Amino acid sequence: MTEPDSFVFADDGAIPNSKLPLLVYRQAVPADAAAIERIFTANRWPAAWRGPVHPFHHFHSEAHEVLGVAEGETQVQFGGPGGQVLTVRAGDVVVVPAGVGHCRQSQSDGLVIVGAYPDNTPQRDLRRGEPTEHDQVVRNIGVVPRPPADPVAGAEGPLVRLWD
Repeated sequence: MTEPDSFVFADDGAIPNSKLPLLVYRQAVPADAAAIERIFTANRWPAAWRGPVHPFHHFHSEAHEVLGVAEGETQVQFGGPGGQVLTVRAGDVVVVPAGVGHCRQSQSDGLVIVGAYPDNTPQRDLRRGEPTEHDQVVRNIGVVPRPPADPVAGAEGPLVRLWD
């Protein structure tokens, strides 16, 4: 497996982001939603949804998330309004640490993303960076357990090492 690209975003006062790097695996999975669901589920990230990324800045303070692009391509801004826009295409996978903002900027026709969360995080919230919630979400993020495995490569995958 090729080493994923990694990105770290600073807390901007609204979107807390994370000290853990966002990981982008290029051409790591088949361009097939059912196959991606099987890979994620086998690696203890049970598939939870199919669809695009929300078109507004948001993050999860209680769970990490993985996005597997099954069809099409999309541009997503990670890290909040001051973050970085990345283009991801069919076959790419993005692991989004708890707290890291993400917002769809554009997408191709027929975009399908498979989303999943580690099996050791039963709660999943959706936050939009409300300043009054900042201290609470930072506390939430601090206690989110590390995933038991990399969603693509399992227990020996890059995430396990890079998030140690």
